Amino acid sequence: MLDDILDYVEDIRERPVWRPIPDQVRMRFREGLPAEASDVASVHATFMSDILPFAAGNAHPGFMGWVHGGGNVAGMFAEMLAGGLNANLGGRDQAPIEVEQQIVHWMRELFGFPGSSTGLFVTGSSMANLIGVLVARARSLGVGVRHKGVSGHRLIAYTSAAAHGCIAQAMDLSGLGIDSLRMIAVDDRHQMNVDALKHAIEADREAGLIPFLLVGAAGTVDTGAIDDLAELADIARREDLWFHIDGAYGALGMFAPSIAPRLAGIEKADSIAFDFHKWLQVPYDAGFILVRDGALHRDTFASPASYLRRETRGLAAGSFWPCDFGPDLSRGFRALKTWFTIKVHGSEALGAMITHTCLLARYLEFKIVTSRDFELLAPVSLNIVCFRHRGQDADRLNAEIVANLHETGVAAPSTTSIEGKLAIRAAIFNHRTQTRDIDELLDAVATLGTRYLAAQAA
Repeated sequence: MLDDILDYVEDIRERPVWRPIPDQVRMRFREGLPAEASDVASVHATFMSDILPFAAGNAHPGFMGWVHGGGNVAGMFAEMLAGGLNANLGGRDQAPIEVEQQIVHWMRELFGFPGSSTGLFVTGSSMANLIGVLVARARSLGVGVRHKGVSGHRLIAYTSAAAHGCIAQAMDLSGLGIDSLRMIAVDDRHQMNVDALKHAIEADREAGLIPFLLVGAAGTVDTGAIDDLAELADIARREDLWFHIDGAYGALGMFAPSIAPRLAGIEKADSIAFDFHKWLQVPYDAGFILVRDGALHRDTFASPASYLRRETRGLAAGSFWPCDFGPDLSRGFRALKTWFTIKVHGSEALGAMITHTCLLARYLEFKIVTSRDFELLAPVSLNIVCFRHRGQDADRLNAEIVANLHETGVAAPSTTSIEGKLAIRAAIFNHRTQTRDIDELLDAVATLGTRYLAAQAA
């Protein structure tokens, strides 16, 4: 099994990025509950024939459609070790929690947070952003909100119109409601419009509402734009708002000296959500939340359940129980694959890898703007490039191009809408991607576009 999966990674370029699942393969996963045992070798053979060839393909250097990391071998080995150890990191006095706490310490150092801040591994930034909203809610309404609920609240939150949908989802799940979230317009750089934000806060205060939360973006989902975090931090301080940053992928640009200055102001955040499984290439899943006020973070979630009673001696001793800082009592050892990744590769190499993906985006941008066939649709901020093939009925043309790219297995970009125009979106996150992969993408887009336009003209 280990040989096969290492061969898969080593030979990844020889495979298509993605291939559709044949009907006969799909039907095999409709079989009923097995009553009899099967040997491991036969189950593994099924994995090799029916699962491995038909995954999304984000380990492939040609996968550029969504914000998915490519994984790394050290993290893969750590997953095997964590599976064998089978540790539950909800609490108790055990070394795996010390590993997670070391990563909390590293993140404090990376983002300039105080020693009293707290951090927690979660599934991903959707959960991390929810935790950020819940802590902000507790700050505004008091921790008694856990008992009394949010009935009659007048709390209002603010974020960019380019923010990820999980921010609205967090408002929904927190009981505050999506209608209590103001989606602030963006400027021509796709950053939150600061003047529009100020006007929205003023209007809500005049209406008797209570602004309580400002969510900035460190790498928006469509274009990778970074809000003016320093300015947003100042506004949050003046208006007494909790300043949360959705840094799902962009926050870890702090590892790269070429990018970190563009994140100025992130050190002033009250909480930051981000994913190690994106830009840092940790195998899925490994999300994280960092909270400046550790005491408030704990009060937002801690349970007084007697069966979780802390002892002074024995296995139930130890002051830090992660289950006091989030909704999960059962927690896997996500920290180990992150710890392995950082320890094996080191922060300098990881930062260089992040810089490399941004240089590839600049290379793609240059190829686009110097070609008569292509049109750049948004400024390139980090490592996401939105462009399209020129031609009549361009939306349909580019949708066809992307679908054909997927089905041929050459590359896997996605589509998005930029100012009402359908764009080909190339999100360059895989550490295996090189300039030749960018060239193959553009050559394929050009060929498919020419073929489509010729067929339409015939």
